[in-house]
Amino acid sequence: MNSKNPPSLTDIRSSLAHVRGREYWRSLEELADSEEFHEFLKHEATRQTVLGTDALNRREFLRLMGASLALAGLTACGKPTPPDETIVPFAKQPENLIPGKPRFFATAFTHHGAATGVLVESHEGRPTKIEGNPMHPSSLGATDAFAQASILSLYDPDRSQIVTNAGSISTWTAFANALNGELEAQRLSGGAGLRILTESVASPTLADQLQSLRAKYPRATWHQYEPVGRDNVRAGARLAFGEYFDTRYDFSKCDVILALDADFLFQGPGNVRYAREFADKRRVRAGQAAMNRLYMVESAPSVTGAMADHRLALRPSAIPLLARRIAARIGIAIGAQAGSPISSAAEKWIDAVARDLEQHKGTSVVIAGDAQPPVVHALAHAMNESLANVGKTVGYSEAIESTPTDQLASLRDLAKAIEAGQVALLIILGGNPAFSAPADIPFTKLLSRVGFAAHLGLYEDETSAACHWHVPETHYLESWSDARAYDGTATIMQPLIAPLYRGKSAHELLAALAGQADRSSYEIVRDYWQRQKRAEDFEPFWRRALHDGVIAGSAFPAKTVKLKSNAFAGSAASIDVASREQKSQGDGKLEIIFRPDPTIFDGRFANNGWLQELPKPLTKLTWDNAVLLSPWTAARLGIQQRVAATGGEHGKVFADVIELRYTGRTLRLPAWVVPGHADDCATVHFGYGRSRAGKIGTGVGADVFAIRTADAPWHGSGLEIRKTGERYALACTQYHHSMEGRDPVRAATLDEYRKNPRFARGEEHAADAHASLYPAHRYDGHAWGMTIDTSACIGCNACVIACQAENNIPVVGKEEVSRGREMHWIRIDRYYTGAADRPETVHQPVPCMQCENAPCELVCPVNATNHSHEGLNDMVYNRCVGTRYCSNNCPYKVRRFNFFQYADFETPSLKLQRNPNVTVRSRGVMEKCTYCVQRINTAKISAEKEDRKLGDGEIVTACQAACPTQAIVFGDINDAQSRVAKLKAESLNYALLEELNTRPRTTYLAKIKNPNPDVKTE
Repeated sequence: MNSKNPPSLTDIRSSLAHVRGREYWRSLEELADSEEFHEFLKHEATRQTVLGTDALNRREFLRLMGASLALAGLTACGKPTPPDETIVPFAKQPENLIPGKPRFFATAFTHHGAATGVLVESHEGRPTKIEGNPMHPSSLGATDAFAQASILSLYDPDRSQIVTNAGSISTWTAFANALNGELEAQRLSGGAGLRILTESVASPTLADQLQSLRAKYPRATWHQYEPVGRDNVRAGARLAFGEYFDTRYDFSKCDVILALDADFLFQGPGNVRYAREFADKRRVRAGQAAMNRLYMVESAPSVTGAMADHRLALRPSAIPLLARRIAARIGIAIGAQAGSPISSAAEKWIDAVARDLEQHKGTSVVIAGDAQPPVVHALAHAMNESLANVGKTVGYSEAIESTPTDQLASLRDLAKAIEAGQVALLIILGGNPAFSAPADIPFTKLLSRVGFAAHLGLYEDETSAACHWHVPETHYLESWSDARAYDGTATIMQPLIAPLYRGKSAHELLAALAGQADRSSYEIVRDYWQRQKRAEDFEPFWRRALHDGVIAGSAFPAKTVKLKSNAFAGSAASIDVASREQKSQGDGKLEIIFRPDPTIFDGRFANNGWLQELPKPLTKLTWDNAVLLSPWTAARLGIQQRVAATGGEHGKVFADVIELRYTGRTLRLPAWVVPGHADDCATVHFGYGRSRAGKIGTGVGADVFAIRTADAPWHGSGLEIRKTGERYALACTQYHHSMEGRDPVRAATLDEYRKNPRFARGEEHAADAHASLYPAHRYDGHAWGMTIDTSACIGCNACVIACQAENNIPVVGKEEVSRGREMHWIRIDRYYTGAADRPETVHQPVPCMQCENAPCELVCPVNATNHSHEGLNDMVYNRCVGTRYCSNNCPYKVRRFNFFQYADFETPSLKLQRNPNVTVRSRGVMEKCTYCVQRINTAKISAEKEDRKLGDGEIVTACQAACPTQAIVFGDINDAQSRVAKLKAESLNYALLEELNTRPRTTYLAKIKNPNPDVKTE
């Protein structure tokens, strides 16, 4: 094979033909076993140089050596000492404030229309870290990556800081006066020209304010719109029941799960709780050899799909057809069965799934994804009723949204009213509709036809630029509010810090609309809840609600629902339309799939550097979006990608740039080949392509909203793809830190585990496996260790961002990532096994292994890396001179080197975010995971002061605390009764690269899957 060419499908199939048993691979290049891939491996440790080429002449050599010697002397110095600055001590220490001791406050993070309870760590009045609230039903003590990263958005220096009018600086008073002048005319007409546009509202107080405003202005209209809306969910409930209900699931009772394009482990209300419940049913331990089974049907690979025991990749138009077939198999008739091009393999898959569901009535569940059409949601409701799941694994309740509505229809109505000249005053509370509105609703142009348009937002974004007035919005950690969780449980959100930029909340802006511009959010929220409680009971209720982060008894009760007798009248015809769409694929056109980006969502997190640099869960791309294609589709279209041989550890990935032609619109994006993607369709993620996001997010990626239309917001047919002949450099971390030729992942089926419970141990557990010439370390006190359960890890990245927030880890930028220099202390490796068109996926978090026989400790010339008396591999930053010998000698590739001064020491607001208990590293310093040694020492000091022993579970690392599935367990392995010691004694426990005899303290529990033997893979 020519090393200059990327691997072909023929190469890949040839490689697979010689495989016996399981073989894991991280990229198509590795699977093809190309010469180019082996060339990368040869130079893996030598490419992390400042130069971008391999060529090195005498002049460059002398220049590099001179610079290296200079840096070696300066590396511990950092920047010059700042000039003398006057500090002012407290004349009187504030009550309850102990310097150096953090305090925690309960509040809630709202995302995707629902709240997740959080505990916020505060140091001397500045919030620094987000943790989950164990008392909150949506959190159970964990979080997701978005909640973890929200702390960085609070201190973002690019946040809006002033009120503006037509781009000029103004004041809140001037805005309130101008608003009152406009409202005078609306009072006479009953608000006929007044429109309010919000996102989904799950705040009881805000909903009450909106209803009061509508009572004052009865002819005013409230519109709602979010680009990641749940219109299909609402429509499906109305189709099935005649009205909208929220659906709640109890995965702790589920033995069999059928997900119809539903990424319930990663997205949507309640996803953190659902991930915990799902994972709890996946844990196989000694004496416990039962687990749930997950079937997934989807087009684009997802986090939930990667966890499936059986996954079927179909084009979007085929999923409604498959849903109807399964429904018919379990006795639900929805009209004549039209012929369809579903394959014979899919038919067998359908039969096996239907039988499995019927054999688990009352302990199964069918869940449809938000992007699926209403008929699929209605079918899911009908199947759950037929399978006797309602009241057991499925429940219904009142909607947590105050006024559920068809949001796309609502935005269309607003656009029509503006075109008709009926809107004189428009108030936009949050969101960014000028950027995220469908391409066939020219919202930016329409705003110019409104007499008075005002936008409340965290940033001066695309919508702010198109409005007359912009008002800076408070961050959720700066203001009082309230919000409901997925089950209706309410939380009173309390501020952790005064508004950094004198922003206003949505409550305060609505109060100004009501003529009460001087009312604070605190007064508004407190007044609402006072009206819900008796006066004599209010103060104890208020204090308890703030302390716990939940209002006890506020969850909505379960509703009894009844399926409409004519629920599926006409539905067969709509499904047959999908069948015709499938048959029309012979014209060479493809289907297109629209999804929110897994890291920056709909673009609202585009200026969050942590999320921009976070590798996406499956593609591992950073700082960009791309068109995702299956290997077969890419080969048919002649689309390729090539890993550059220079520029860093495996360098940049050059992808073909393609032009998408859809509904008369065009968009250029790089193409990315994804194993497991459905054929004859392409997935694009929206949220990138921002023109006014901030210094980090502006101009990054391409704007997919430019081709997304209101009539097909999630998928459509008629896509054409044309190669442009151009190539674009993408930064993908999956090509970094390769442990080539090893056996990093171990997995088996449940049946295989029952036959051989010790399959993961292998031959290295022989009696002399740990023989060594060096004397063993002795630990008379604590000996810290960690286990990671790969059966529970979903690859959601919450641990990566939690570690970054806890340990002051900097952002390095796309160019440095493409050189293999990202600084994350924990990474999540993604491995595939099997064929490229239907691979199985395994996620493996990799922090520092904290080796007993650590290769890094032997080679450091200045003893900067050494072994502690509790078994930690400690780094002494002031000793490090940057030789990087330790990194070269680490087989796990978990050490990170500051080639430049990545940390921002200059921006004042960013200084407030940093954890004062963790050193901020400068350039020329090696760093790595420490098992959160600052948390270890805090707990030890506390126990010593109280004259007691440390309890098991008292120390929780940042990654462990954030993990939604509790895949990570940390503790003292000298304590035989500790959770970590018991897990290490399990037969599934194994050490990564144990054959090297490094004796890592971090070990893994092998992955177990529960496939149905009746499902045959072709």
